[in-house]
Amino acid sequence: MTIFEPITSDSDPLRIAIDEAWLVDETTCVNALLQQIKFSEDAQQRIDALARRLVIAVREKSQAQGSIDAFMQEYDLSSQEGVVLMCLAEALLRIPDDETADRLIQDKLGSADWGSHLWRSAVCECIDMGADADRAYGRA
Repeated sequence: MTIFEPITSDSDPLRIAIDEAWLVDETTCVNALLQQIKFSEDAQQRIDALARRLVIAVREKSQAQGSIDAFMQEYDLSSQEGVVLMCLAEALLRIPDDETADRLIQDKLGSADWGSHLWRSAVCECIDMGADADRAYGRA
C-alpha cells in the first residue's frame, strides 16, 4: 500500500521522459537542447546584444559597489576567512571587556590566510592600526 497515488501512469510519455532524464549529466542535456534550438539571424543578434548589455551592467554595478559590499563579497562564508570574521563578530557581541576582546581578535585573525584575498592590504592595515591603538593605550 502506498501513501500517495501516482499522478500519472507508467505509460505516460511525459513521465517516461522525466524518468529517463532524471540522472542525465547536465552538460550533456544542455548541449542536446542547444542543438535543437534554431534562431533566425535577427533573433540571434538581438540575443547577443541583450547578453552584452546585461554583462556590462553587472560589471558596472560590481565596480560601483560600496566598500562594505565589496568586503562582504570578498570574505563570504565559503572562505575560511569569511567564517573567521563571522565568528569573531558574533563573539565580540558577547565579550564584556576590552582585554578579552583584544585577545580573541589576535587569536582569530592570526589563524586565517589574509594574503590570499584582494582586500589583504586593507585588512593588514586595520590589524596594524588596531595593534598601534593597543600600544598607544597600553593594552599591548
